[in-house]
This record gives sequence, C-alpha cells and structure tokens, in this order.
Amino acid sequence: MSLISKYQTCNNSKDLHSSTDPIHQSQEDSIIQELSPKQITQELDRFIIGQAEAKRAVAIALRNRWRRNKVPLPLREEIIPKNILMIGHTGIGKTEIARRLAKLANAPFIKVEATKFTEVGYVGRDVDSIIRDLVDIAIGLVKKKYRKIFAKKAAEIAENIILNALIGQDASEETRNTFQSKLAAGEFEDSEISISVKENKSIASSFDIPGIQGGQVGIMNINEIVHKMLGNNKQLKTINVTVKEAREILIHEETEKLIDEDKIIKEALYIASNDGIVFLDEIDKIAARTEIRGEVNREGVQRDLLPLLEGTSVTTKYGTITTDHILFIASGAFHLAKPSDLLPELQGRLPIRVELNPLSKDDLIKILTEPESSLLKQYCALMKTENVTIDFSDDGVSTIAEIASVVNREVENIGARRLHTILEKLMEDISYTASENSGKTYIIDEQYVKRKLEDISKQLDLSKFIL
Repeated sequence: MSLISKYQTCNNSKDLHSSTDPIHQSQEDSIIQELSPKQITQELDRFIIGQAEAKRAVAIALRNRWRRNKVPLPLREEIIPKNILMIGHTGIGKTEIARRLAKLANAPFIKVEATKFTEVGYVGRDVDSIIRDLVDIAIGLVKKKYRKIFAKKAAEIAENIILNALIGQDASEETRNTFQSKLAAGEFEDSEISISVKENKSIASSFDIPGIQGGQVGIMNINEIVHKMLGNNKQLKTINVTVKEAREILIHEETEKLIDEDKIIKEALYIASNDGIVFLDEIDKIAARTEIRGEVNREGVQRDLLPLLEGTSVTTKYGTITTDHILFIASGAFHLAKPSDLLPELQGRLPIRVELNPLSKDDLIKILTEPESSLLKQYCALMKTENVTIDFSDDGVSTIAEIASVVNREVENIGARRLHTILEKLMEDISYTASENSGKTYIIDEQYVKRKLEDISKQLDLSKFIL
C-alpha cells in the first residue's frame, strides 16, 4: 500500500470588506484578504511539514497587514510590521515558509543572503540594492496582472490585424466574415503573412560600470540615459511569420500598448512598500562573535541594514520608496554565533523570534508523502513519462526516512535536503534504465531500499552524500 496521499485545500471565506484606498482596491485579487491566520497556516501545511510555531508567526504577520489596511489614516501609517527572526538548521523549512507565504499573499518577495553585501565604501553590493530589486519584482507582478486584464482585448486587436494581413483592409464585409470564421476555426494557422512590429535596438546594452550592479547610476541606468538623449530608438520593421507566430507577437505588442506605465509604476511602488517581503538568509554569518567584535565588514553590513529595518527612503529608477512597512524575515542557523551577537539595535528590529525544530524521522516521512509536490510524487511523475510505474511501500518510505535521519544525526544536519541525496542514490539504476524498461513496475520496499543503500547503512564515511 502506498503512503502517497491526496491533500485537500482549505475552504476560503469571502465576507471581508473592501478597502477605501484606490490603489489597494486594485489588489482585491490577493488571497490573503480571504484567509484568517488559521487558514493561512492550513495553506502552508499543504507544502511544509511541521514548524507550527514559525507558521503561526508568519500567518499573524501577514494577517496584520490586512488589519492595518483597515485602520483609518493617520493611525495606519504608525503601525509597523513586527519583523521575524527564524533560528534553525538548514533544510528545515525557513526559506520555504517565507516563499510560500509571499506566493499566497501575491506579494513582492525577494530572498537575499546577508553575506553577499558589503559595507558602503567597499567593493560589492550595498544593501539598498535589496529594495531596488524588490521594486523590480513588484513591477513584474503588476505587469503580469494587467497583462491578464488586457489579454482578451489585445487578442481581439491582434486577430483584426491578422485578418487585414490575410485579405486587406478593403475587403467586403461578407469576405471578412467568411475569413474571420475560418481564422477562428484555425484553418490559417500555418499560412504565412507579413506584419509590422517595433524593432527595439538596445544601444547601450553593453555598457556597465564596475562595482555598480546592473549599470545603475542614481535613479537611472545607462540604457535609459542613452535612450533619453537619442530617443526611444524604436522603428517599425516588416517580418514574415505564420499566423500562429504572428498572433503571439501581436498580442504581446498590443498588451504593452494598452498598459499604462505610470499606473504600473505607481501601483508597484505601493505594493512593494506596503506588501513587500524581504527574506534575509544567513543573518548569523554577519553577526560578530565575541572574540572578533569590531570586525568592520560584519558590523558595517549590520549598520547598513539597520535603516532599512527601521524605515528609510530608497531611491530607485522608478521613484522613491519607503521601507517602513516592508516585512523583513531574517534567518540563520546560529551555530557559531548567537542572536545576541547581533547589534542591539538590529535585535530590537527583529522582535519576533522563532526557533524551528530539527526534523524527526516522522517529519521526514511526512515530507516524502504529504505535500502536494512531494519528492515521491515527483519521482513517480518523472518515471511515468517513460511508462515506468514506481510504487513506494510504507516500510520502504519508513526506511528511507530512517537512513536520512541517521545520516543527519551522525554526519551533518542538512534537514530535508538529505532526502534529495538519498533518493537520487536509491533511484539511480531505475532512472538510468527506465527507457529500456517501458511498462515495468518497481516496488520500493524495505528490502529494496536496504539493498540499494547498503553502503550507507554499513559505514559512516558519508562524504559522498554530504552536500
């Protein structure tokens, strides 16, 4: 009998009031307005096993954003998010919780490693680039939303352009109707037509400035400066393509024409500032240990991060954004350092601390079987493409989890990531010969697992399996 089970989604209630903020009203499609903290936790349970305390903390933080938007001005502006510090081993769900939370909220989300940044004045990325990247992500989210809104209208315009290319603009109404019906039926998909599209010549795409990410100078990058001096440099060109290809090109072009760039930027700056989530990974690596306190690079990065968490204004190429209401979730293993090794001011800006529990054997079994995109389901789906059936028995799954748990305990604890290594070794032979064994069924039981992973069971020299 297989452990792989279907996991049901939770029911959502839809009885909440709409905001009076005009920009916020455009965010009504956000699922977070329909979910209570308990329901948010249930949604996270679909993808992440255990870590109930961490899920509760982020669920409350996310719901508080909705609550804040219901508070009238000016009190609303005084309510700031309670940033979170997650403490725990690698591979136990810290990043996944934050990532799934942002996806659930349809909010701009960026994950950065604290070790990638340097103090202002040193070569490397400065911390303000985190916010600039967050705004870029917000722009992409808003554009994606408006592309969906205008998709139908853009498709109608594209069909009309294609029809004109097929029969000309002077064709009779009867001819147009006949060809329109045939076009809708897909009879001309492979027919070649000529269409005019914009040719975008990127003059300064190769320009870059050492030490400045993305060629940014102040609020504008090099490409934009040259375009403003020399014009937009977009010219029409005629191309010969099939109707199917033309439809895709024209829908994209017409959608871009329908989108109001100023509105996009205004809305993106708003959601980045009010709904943005920044995940600061490896925060423990920039915590100064007692014996080396005063190390410039480490404390310097902490001091540069402090204004972002406290609330400051950051200039981007789209405009200025404030960070007062951005939610920061920091995480770290804290093997060598302690949270108290962080600057006191930074500790104060991470008031909610959550310790994530190491994964037990039972947790690993659940990770293998329960999530909607569990590892076992992924392997079964991959092998199904070769017409090979994989059946994981209960005792087989239990043995996989037991071996992963032992390796984590005896060698190095890398959490659920250990399962990837174990399963790759286990499935190596099946994957290699799958194309030659179409129609075959493999039973992955306790005996099979022990036979394939015999070398792991016999010795603790597991350097090959340490990531």
